[in-house]
Amino acid sequence: MEIFDAMAQNSHEQIVFWSEPSIGYRGIIAIHDTTLGPALGGTRFWDYSSDSEAITDVLRLSRGMTYKAAVAGLDLGGGKSVILGDNRTKDREGIFRAHGRAVESLKGRYITAEDVGTSVEDMEYVLMETDSVTGLKGASGDPSPVTAFGVYQGIKACARFLYGDDSLQDKHIVVQGVGHVGYYLCRDLANDGARLTITDIDEDRIKRVVEDFGTTVVRNEDVYKVDAEVFAPCALGAVINDDTLKVLNVDIVAGAANNQLSESRHGKMMYDQGIIYAPDYVINAGGLCNVYGELQGWTSDQGKAKAGEIYDTILGILNQAKAEDIPTSEAADRVAEKRIAEAL
Repeated sequence: MEIFDAMAQNSHEQIVFWSEPSIGYRGIIAIHDTTLGPALGGTRFWDYSSDSEAITDVLRLSRGMTYKAAVAGLDLGGGKSVILGDNRTKDREGIFRAHGRAVESLKGRYITAEDVGTSVEDMEYVLMETDSVTGLKGASGDPSPVTAFGVYQGIKACARFLYGDDSLQDKHIVVQGVGHVGYYLCRDLANDGARLTITDIDEDRIKRVVEDFGTTVVRNEDVYKVDAEVFAPCALGAVINDDTLKVLNVDIVAGAANNQLSESRHGKMMYDQGIIYAPDYVINAGGLCNVYGELQGWTSDQGKAKAGEIYDTILGILNQAKAEDIPTSEAADRVAEKRIAEAL
């Protein structure tokens, strides 16, 4: 991989590589754009197959954070960090204090929080080394419920756009991934009367959701074939691709996962197939609103209210895409790029 070429492709500002071999820490921090403010984005702990895969992921995720903050109207730039390794490790303090030192080296240009494979408790270790961390105990805490609430509001907006009514009563919704965010999304959807089908690679997660909400379960490889109104991807990215679009049988794709499109052209393919797509970085911005509120001294109710604005934001993007006859993914990009350009 030619790293500078990869950075230039989407105008990234900075990549930091940090290694402390004695404790097994290998971390990468990517800052995409700081036009609107300091870069904020969570720390993902994942067992990548190669360094190149990790770099590609952190570059994509950090760019998504820039656009997410811009569309949500937050005064933040976009960044992300990844830790390479097994996120089941018991040596949490050593790993995350090392990560805190990496974050501190950026002197406030980047602020981190939890993400896939990390927790609020892990961020307490980061805090031992830097103040550039949010989503802490006693403050905004776990952003998952607020992220889920924003996704729920986005699904309702899609329903209103397509069906003329945002009620989810008896709507069949397939949730792929029922971890932190997926669980709370299932709770919100069930409370609205939706009929749920779920899948996950973790049997304990499945059991919890089935017991709490009475859902149907399918194998992960069969989830794309389920006949439903909504598909809500809430696990890892790139699930909308050439193969899945051949079998996907839904009206709406709206979920919490980052980078749902394997390639940008898949947004156009969904548009051509008549599938309503809620751009991932727009609909899943609730967690960012939550931690931004912590930085601003907001109450939890203020943070949730900000996440609730995702309803109107999604509705606006859907209407813009219809008016301009373009995919919703392109309409969302235009909104984000316009705000950043106006701030220059």
